[in-house]
Amino acid sequence: MSDAHPIRSSTPGLSAGARIIAGVVLFAIGAVGAWLQHDASGRSAEPRTEFTANNPPAGLTTALTTGQHLRWSRCTSPPTARTGYDCAAMKAPLDYRKPGGRTIDVALIRHKATGPNARRIGSLVLNFGGPGVSGVSGLPERLNQYKPLLDRYDLVSFDPRGVGATIPVRCGKTADDTGYDNDACAEHSGALLPYIGTSHTARDLDLMRYLLGDGRLHYFGVSYGTALGAVYAHLYPAHVGRLVLEASVDPTEDLNEEQVSQVKAVQAAFDRFAAHCAARIRNCPTGDGPEEAARRMARLADRLEKKPAPAGDGRNLDADDLAHAVSDHLDSGTDGWSPLAKALTALIDHNDGRPLSKGADDTGSADRAATPRDNGRAALIAITCADSSLRPGFERLDRDEARIKAASPVFGAAWSTGIYLCYDWPFDGERATLQVNADGAAPVLVVGGTGDPTTPYPGARHMARALGDGVGVLLTAEEEGHGTYPQNRCVTKTVDQYLRTGRTPAPGTVCRGSMS
Repeated sequence: MSDAHPIRSSTPGLSAGARIIAGVVLFAIGAVGAWLQHDASGRSAEPRTEFTANNPPAGLTTALTTGQHLRWSRCTSPPTARTGYDCAAMKAPLDYRKPGGRTIDVALIRHKATGPNARRIGSLVLNFGGPGVSGVSGLPERLNQYKPLLDRYDLVSFDPRGVGATIPVRCGKTADDTGYDNDACAEHSGALLPYIGTSHTARDLDLMRYLLGDGRLHYFGVSYGTALGAVYAHLYPAHVGRLVLEASVDPTEDLNEEQVSQVKAVQAAFDRFAAHCAARIRNCPTGDGPEEAARRMARLADRLEKKPAPAGDGRNLDADDLAHAVSDHLDSGTDGWSPLAKALTALIDHNDGRPLSKGADDTGSADRAATPRDNGRAALIAITCADSSLRPGFERLDRDEARIKAASPVFGAAWSTGIYLCYDWPFDGERATLQVNADGAAPVLVVGGTGDPTTPYPGARHMARALGDGVGVLLTAEEEGHGTYPQNRCVTKTVDQYLRTGRTPAPGTVCRGSMS
């Protein structure tokens, strides 16, 4: 189930390009016996205690469980991870129904906890969304967002199946082609495609949990990462530790229903921007309110359809690009509103698509992050279609396309292409909707923003309910944008307290924010 824009992939409101400064450990050696080892903060350093778990995943060979040890070493890629991080490869079965068969390497990255051993809880595994986002690249980029948790956790992320360095899906016609073609996907990656769906990656998570030394999984999933975390909770309720599902997808909707809900949410977010622009921004490019904004955007889309605007680096901005770039700014919440107004002014008045395109690249949703060198777009489609069993005929395709177009005057046309995402896919998908009931699991914290344009707020309510009574605990944030952690101080305090203590907020807790 994808929370990315249909068909194309570009990058919740969770923006960061964090640079990490490694702590320097001073070693005093020699004549003065009173000198001790110290870390960069001046505290006495102590030998690190590695954790061990005694509950390996059932049904796997001992070679993969008790006989396997993660060999952490200095990361060689990406360049941002060469200082302060360790990398490793985890052996996992390609097909969990044949645990003694072919294995794959799952790429892992870790930043060790900085707090004292006595306070360390274990590892916190992070998934930044997508599907199709590399955790190996993502952890160095986003570390600052989660840095306060380093006093209690090792922060760990990974490349899910089909992504980055973990059996990457290749769907381009040539080795250097990062595009997408169904036939090329079947030709180059056909042997892998049946094994890259979310349920397979959730099984990798349990093996990862065990090898990291944790009896229970502690996990923070954003956007699509909430689907992965919820499926894990369904498969392994007894192994659930502290799970945060932030900017949650809706487990009750199939792929096409999700497109309708999302396009309504992004239109509503744009209408709120247009109302703010009319009231607060001088010479507002969208006019005097939402209705005028829709008319102006329609005229602009028509113009770009006939003649795309230059967007820099040899790229052009067409009508579909316009819709997706505006949505990326909306994912950034109110922080994206002023840049969006300036970018639309440049495009409307000067036919300059660079500010809008660059702003989308810089501030867009982490779920849709894809550099020209990665396989994010191919992985997004392949994982989505491995998960979804929806293969509608032409009659339903026509009906759903009309529904999506009618749901949004600004974004409907661009979003309607999403109904063809898995058309003619060469393999059957797993289910129409996610199976997430996790009766007996420890409480899972589900966070939803009321103004989220990518994973609409009702999805968080439905997720908390679907996890089961006493399991799903909903935290509501009255915020614009896709994702609220760590932008909202109340959300951050509540989530951090849960991850540090296991205590969930009281039922019905609401964090005030930009929409309050």
